[in-house]
Amino acid sequence: MKKPCIEADLVVTLIPLLESTDQEMLLHAGRAIGRICYDNRDLQEELVKVGVISSLVRILTDYAESEPLVHVDLLALCNLADLDTAKEALSKTKVAEQLVKQLRRAENHERLEIIFEVLQALAENDALKVQLVEAGVQEVLSDILLRLQGNSQAEDTCIVKAASDLIVSLLLGDGNCIRMVQVGIIHQLLDLLEKHVESGDVSVQHAALSALRNLAIPVVNKVQMLEEGVAERIQVLLRSEMPPVQFKLLGTLRMLADGQADAAEILGQDPMLLNRLVQWCDVKDHAGVHGEANRLLASIVRHNRSQEVVKAVQEAQGVKHLVSMTTSEHAALQNEALNALAIASAIDLDILEASFKESQLVQSLHRLLQDDNTTPEVKYNSMTLLCSLLNSGDLRQEIEEDKIKETLEQLCSHSNANVVKEAAATLQVLKGEPPH
Repeated sequence: MKKPCIEADLVVTLIPLLESTDQEMLLHAGRAIGRICYDNRDLQEELVKVGVISSLVRILTDYAESEPLVHVDLLALCNLADLDTAKEALSKTKVAEQLVKQLRRAENHERLEIIFEVLQALAENDALKVQLVEAGVQEVLSDILLRLQGNSQAEDTCIVKAASDLIVSLLLGDGNCIRMVQVGIIHQLLDLLEKHVESGDVSVQHAALSALRNLAIPVVNKVQMLEEGVAERIQVLLRSEMPPVQFKLLGTLRMLADGQADAAEILGQDPMLLNRLVQWCDVKDHAGVHGEANRLLASIVRHNRSQEVVKAVQEAQGVKHLVSMTTSEHAALQNEALNALAIASAIDLDILEASFKESQLVQSLHRLLQDDNTTPEVKYNSMTLLCSLLNSGDLRQEIEEDKIKETLEQLCSHSNANVVKEAAATLQVLKGEPPH
């Protein structure tokens, strides 16, 4: 029946009826338009063009208490919200306020699901995202999460997952992240995580951890999250045996430690965490977990720079993993490992010497310097580390025996000026002369 209705221009005739003040008329006109235009993108675009969005928002505002009208209105928004033109039109209305109001009022699962679907689509638009946060959507989401926390029914879990996913979407962008932390969403997410670690709902854990990781990006948030004990609470999740959860957990802790000496110290002196990290560094069947564990280990050393942390990493047998990370196929990971090892060597070379020899660090560095595919930055950082190693008699002997001097001499004619400079400086240290 859709085709003849469309051909007869019925939709164009029905649209003006959306301006009516008769609720019955609005209900039937809305249903008819919705059904005729369902799954027809061209018609939906046409609806947006002729201004249907402002009519829908007006109905949602004027008849917020009318269940049947709100239902039809939300279904219409749900069908249109994927269109960029609709999002653009919606960003010029007060739809965010109305949707948050409806989210607050919603009592059944079906209503919540429709609203979440609309919100998830709108959260793809930057202007609407800000409007939603300004309308207080995060507070309502937190209330919903806390209200459903103890429930294990499938439909409740679906809503919790939808709320968590929406929080993740809203958190893309520093401004929103800072606002979210200020309104206290952190502990609500953590309460949620701790609850679902027991029940083992991975999708909820994954979504909440994604949200926490995004929250930990702005520097101002890191400080507040650390003060609120987030690092310690996240570690409860170390009991999880689910790789997707472990991956996100490690990423969140790395974000918190990034540039924060206090966080790196807390993490670096926790034997349980370090032992789990070293185990994860050995994981071969989940590359993501393996990579994040190594990066967190390197981050802890790089950002704290204390003898206690170097000693703790050494005792947990983490040094060999940092050494093998220098041979990663990703230059960023190689540099993180080389920087961490250089910092650790400058702090306490004596305690690391045996591990370096056992893991054949000198030979690894030599291969990096010889390999034409090694990036200039990795070569530079390898030589910086070599300079530190030369302070140990045993390691100096290994460096001399491995004939690294010849490779350094060749690097003095490298195409990259920084590499040339560092090669000359390392040669001087190797010859026992003070560097210029």
